[in-house]
Amino acid sequence: MKLFFSDTQLDHRPKQFMVHGRIVDPFENPDRVTALLGALEPLELAPTEPVDFGRAPILAVHADHYVDFLQEAYDRFMELPSHGPEVLPSIHAYRGAGPDLAPRGPPRPTGILGRAGWYVGDMACAIMEGTFRAAYASAQAAIAGAEAVLAGEQAAFALCRPPGHHAYADRASGFCFFNNAAIAAEILRRSFAKVAVIDFDTHHGDGTQAIFYARADVFYGSVHTDTSAYYPHFAGYAEETGFGEGEGANLNLPLAFGADDEAFVDANHRLALAVQAHGVDAVVISAGWDAHKDDPLSRLSVTTAAFARIGEVWGKLGLPTLIVQEGGYSLAATAEAAPAFVAAFREAAAV
Repeated sequence: MKLFFSDTQLDHRPKQFMVHGRIVDPFENPDRVTALLGALEPLELAPTEPVDFGRAPILAVHADHYVDFLQEAYDRFMELPSHGPEVLPSIHAYRGAGPDLAPRGPPRPTGILGRAGWYVGDMACAIMEGTFRAAYASAQAAIAGAEAVLAGEQAAFALCRPPGHHAYADRASGFCFFNNAAIAAEILRRSFAKVAVIDFDTHHGDGTQAIFYARADVFYGSVHTDTSAYYPHFAGYAEETGFGEGEGANLNLPLAFGADDEAFVDANHRLALAVQAHGVDAVVISAGWDAHKDDPLSRLSVTTAAFARIGEVWGKLGLPTLIVQEGGYSLAATAEAAPAFVAAFREAAAV
């Protein structure tokens, strides 16, 4: 199994994150990568520098005007009088509740404050000088992993940071700028008739769901904390099953606060059965370790042992698989959960 990662992904070093009405040090920071690389080293997973595949794979998922915004936002924000250290929105455009089915056109406002309110969905996506470079490099890691699977690798690991599953086609949210898993799934569709994106991050991947919600060729399945009182709040409900051609190709399995290993593992089993029922040919796994009970954002009671068990579940499917890094904000919990999952996956898949 190859692991794809670039040091450029460390260039995003935000200083601000609003949680519960307070500006705090961001949980999503470069230390996450350092801890994860160290934890995976005993499994002989050394990072491979991704090839730069350019913007085309990103633009297959994301609106061009959104990509342009991310690239120039910091410079434009720094031109404001009395600007802060990073781009943060002070106003948000109304988009309506529920999954967005398509990106919108560019915003009517031309000023940076209006554009930030259009393209940035919350206060978790501070944009600094190195953010675009890091997000672009993170997407390239996912692209390289998908290309490796297309080239015949049974499995690969894209250590994507910043993460991606909250990013919509034209909106950054929840620490995410480019939707790495969605970009990878789109690439895999070149050779595989049906692809699944399976998400066991403790947060629902609302961006991924929205991108594929009206499509039948990409199945999206997620186990996550019940969003009725938890981020991302406006999506992730069991009754969201797809739209139009995508009806039936979306499965959400929300877990109640305090859900334990058995509930978490059972939901992954159910997702695996759904993948088989849909005749999926390849899988992208949005792998977040923040369901772990020791994660600062977790409201579940999931232990390290559960991650080993679900690694076996997904490895046993025997499908070409790309693992894409998403959340996980306790360095200690991530250093336990990630290698437990990967080791069990590799043993079950014999890769």
